[in-house]
Amino acid sequence: MWADAGYKAFAAWVAQHCGWVLDIVSKRPGQTTFEVQKWRWIVERTFAWFGRYRRLSKDYEHNPKSSETWIYIAMIHRMSRFDLPDKNQDDDLLRRPPERAKP
Repeated sequence: MWADAGYKAFAAWVAQHCGWVLDIVSKRPGQTTFEVQKWRWIVERTFAWFGRYRRLSKDYEHNPKSSETWIYIAMIHRMSRFDLPDKNQDDDLLRRPPERAKP
């Protein structure tokens, strides 16, 4: 898992209790100006996607399991959108069916 430099102390606890290895993304030695950190944008982008879903834009849920479920639903929706073909306006499936003649 990737984590920000603020989670360095948390890495040992995660390894002991969860069995995961935290890869801490931190500044390069001697850095004084802003630089984009490797892999950090992936996490930031994912949280931005979650913010687009109404139930995830704020902490509405009282039960953590419910919040986890909504995150799974959002990611399933997000990942399934990648598999959809591009919409073609000439596709017969997108055309409105002809109106029926009235008796």
